[in-house]
Amino acid sequence: MTDVKTYLREWAMPHVLCPGCAHGIVLRSFLAAVDQLQLDQDKLVMVAGIGCSSRLIGYVDFCTLHGTHGRAPAFATGLKLARPDLHVVVVTGDGDGLAIGGNHLIHAARRNIDITVLLLNNSIYGMTGGQAAPTTPQGAVASTTPAGNTEPSFDAAKLLIGAGASYVARVLAANPIEMTKIMADGLEHRGFSFIEVISDCPEYYGRYNKVGGGAEMLNWMAVRDEGVAGPLSSKKFVKHLPSAAPPPGMATGVLQREVRPVFSGIRRIDDHDS
Repeated sequence: MTDVKTYLREWAMPHVLCPGCAHGIVLRSFLAAVDQLQLDQDKLVMVAGIGCSSRLIGYVDFCTLHGTHGRAPAFATGLKLARPDLHVVVVTGDGDGLAIGGNHLIHAARRNIDITVLLLNNSIYGMTGGQAAPTTPQGAVASTTPAGNTEPSFDAAKLLIGAGASYVARVLAANPIEMTKIMADGLEHRGFSFIEVISDCPEYYGRYNKVGGGAEMLNWMAVRDEGVAGPLSSKKFVKHLPSAAPPPGMATGVLQREVRPVFSGIRRIDDHDS
């Protein structure tokens, strides 16, 4: 395996991520997926909007485009239609991608644009002060919800399945090996690929909700996987959990995969077309 440092702009270091932020784990897994597929660095474009996750593209030695808040799928759509030979990857966050950018995201999915979207979900606006995001759980504390969030949260994967994404997956930053496999699978999928990455924000979400730092949040994330939470449901006490009851299970892996025509801007391209 190639040293992933060859995919980085080392002159751009040090990075701006907070200690314990899982976004660095996510980037490492993505670079491993790129290396596994041996993608041409000059034919891979990463497009981002605004947020902690969007800052990641500043550190990678690919073609990169930093767009405006929430508009990364729109920039990526135009780029893919103009240059269908490129691998186009969007990196967005739960605020950037599901709030101000929600319409752009679901319509790119509906059209089945041949791009890959990585949505890093840390349940809060991390870069701008810890405000509640569309994915902030009910009852969770944020800078804009000091008494607890009263709104229900989005299930991003279900939302994109409903919008017509032909590939939808969910992975955990706590499981980087599986994350690399899913990212490679999504990059190879022909059509709109959406991968929700459950990440963490120890600086705002963790501190506000008293759930610990990066290591504690990764442990808590791991036991939320359905494959782990199910067996734990019969246990009366589980070490490291804040209560005797395990957290609700969360489905991970590939949740939706279908083959359908890809939108080219002029006509839809079937898989048998050249």
